[in-house]
Amino acid sequence: MQITEDTKISDIFENHGDISEVMVGLGMKGVDGNRLRRFLEKRITVKWAAKIHKVQVDEFLVLINKAIAIKEAESSQR
Repeated sequence: MQITEDTKISDIFENHGDISEVMVGLGMKGVDGNRLRRFLEKRITVKWAAKIHKVQVDEFLVLINKAIAIKEAESSQR
């Protein structure tokens, strides 16, 4: 799955698991444990998530891809 600015956050979580804790570790604040986030993730795209967090979409895509790579590496070590 290629992640673009039009990818829905829910699709990322469905394909890669919840990467919010990894994103927090990478410096992205406010993406974990929020009920509103769980509601909105089904509707929000990467582009909108970047706007909400006041981050450039390209930078947000880099963070997401790093978080996915970290999560996959952790999973493969188990």
